[in-house]
Amino acid sequence: MTSRIGTYTVLAVFQPAEELGQGAQAMVDDNLYARFGTPDVVLGQHVMSIPAGTIACHPGLAFAATDALKVRMFGRGAHASMPEAAIDPVMMAASTVMRLQTVVSREIASRDRAVVVTVGALQAGTRDNIIPDEAELQLNIRTYTPQVRAAVLGAVERIVRGEAAVAGAQRDAEISTMHTFPLMVNDEDACARALAAIGDAVGHDRLTDPGASSGSEDVCVFGTSANVPVCYWLLGGIDPDTYAKAEAAGTRNRDIPQNHSPYFAPVMQPTITNGITALTAAALAWLGLAAHPA
Repeated sequence: MTSRIGTYTVLAVFQPAEELGQGAQAMVDDNLYARFGTPDVVLGQHVMSIPAGTIACHPGLAFAATDALKVRMFGRGAHASMPEAAIDPVMMAASTVMRLQTVVSREIASRDRAVVVTVGALQAGTRDNIIPDEAELQLNIRTYTPQVRAAVLGAVERIVRGEAAVAGAQRDAEISTMHTFPLMVNDEDACARALAAIGDAVGHDRLTDPGASSGSEDVCVFGTSANVPVCYWLLGGIDPDTYAKAEAAGTRNRDIPQNHSPYFAPVMQPTITNGITALTAAALAWLGLAAHPA
């Protein structure tokens, strides 16, 4: 980008592997900044299931940390007609799933309960008449402080190993990490600067603060690796009339498809135009230039 008062560089990063929490780190490890220069700020956005035309940004602690775990629990297989000959890993896994739901309600103080423990997958066996040898769980854990994260991970390990022991498992459970996301913190000064410009460009009435999200993002790695501020916001993609009707009817959670749903399909406009306008306005504000309102 060039102007009469100088030359500027805007680096557009199209990040891979974001859902695995690995893309940003992979780009940094591939010498992103050594090859293209260290930025003054990291600006980013993610389409979300909020009304198209709106921008949602929360300064400060904005997105949760995530730990994705794989748990293998081992039993002893047998014919379904002779369960006494088995150590049933299906029952072992089922008890574990239920017990894990007590971690938040019984082990975390109420003031710290911005925590999510989800069992997203449970796989065991292949036939109705065969008790299998093992079961596999996949867990997704969301936390907002290192202290709570450590407490939750410790409770999960204790419960998994305890349920295996109670069931008489002859082999200890295996717990492994599939991927992690760090806490995502938006720099407050950077957000104030960027949002002022975005509001001037798209309308300040279109800006909202959604509070801290239980979602996770690894875009913060771009900032922490270069020791520069980050401002990251959510871009609305749902037809505004559809969203308003669902909101009025109290059926938003049922009728508005969320990210990762096969029915999540952002409307083309004004989503694309709004996204381009927001990113451009924020970048120009950081460069000390003025954007023209949309």
